[in-house]
Amino acid sequence: MRTPSPNPYLLLTLTALFWSGNMVVARGVHEAVPPFALAFWRWAIALALVLPFALPHLRNEWPAVRRHWRALVVLGLLSVASYNTFVYIALQYTTATSATMLNSFIPVATIAFAFVLLGKRLSPLETAGVVLSLAGVLTIVARGSLDTLLGLELNRGDLWMLLAVLTWGLYTVGLNWRPAGLHAMLLLAAMTVIGVAALVPFYAWELYGGRFIEGSPGTWLAILYIGVFPGFVGYVFYNAGIAAVGPNRGALFIHLMPVFGTLLAIAFLGERPFWFHFAGISLVFAGIWLTTRRKT
Repeated sequence: MRTPSPNPYLLLTLTALFWSGNMVVARGVHEAVPPFALAFWRWAIALALVLPFALPHLRNEWPAVRRHWRALVVLGLLSVASYNTFVYIALQYTTATSATMLNSFIPVATIAFAFVLLGKRLSPLETAGVVLSLAGVLTIVARGSLDTLLGLELNRGDLWMLLAVLTWGLYTVGLNWRPAGLHAMLLLAAMTVIGVAALVPFYAWELYGGRFIEGSPGTWLAILYIGVFPGFVGYVFYNAGIAAVGPNRGALFIHLMPVFGTLLAIAFLGERPFWFHFAGISLVFAGIWLTTRRKT
């Protein structure tokens, strides 16, 4: 009997939940943990978790790793070394609201890169779903006010966040060129090794400049969470989801991050929900439902 595969939409939904927590936690510890330190330890923890699952496949699949090393280097630099590092730098200077809003443009960037690099087009129904879910995101971050949305200004952190968005869009489309037949855990381990190696000199430069982690039990628990769930589990789920449904549909689930961010703030920070929260969440789910519908 074949073991049933996990639902890719469930995997992508859980990924958005874990990555929403990454935004909240990273912003919460941004004064205690410098950005390169957070990125390095996030991926060092993830590497320690993935290696036991990846090493059993290394011997048989090493020829594929050597043959496709260029693709692995590009994927590792885009995802592990770049995207989250840019996010952590951005959160040093910008608010979580602005970062979340800009992060929500990842599906738009992914669709654009998929069109340019792969020639993929959206159907009218999928286009309507993307527009609807993006409208829901903007409703939440603008708190239901057009004046609030128009009053948002880009600062230094927002520019870093835009760079992160472009990086992740390229990575999502680049997963189409991942080595065929390479085990998912070995793929993640290879990308993580490349990313951690690229982060080492920047982390060393940060330490040389006198920026150290202000350690406390809460700080290290935050780093552990970021390494385990957003770093390890989130990437396993995201890669599997994208492989199953493609970059256009899969990237749309990034729009769930403001939804989960709102719900986490209500649940753990005691913030009151308002009408625009429910309106935005409804639009996001309606857009995802439209985009993921299968033709009969």
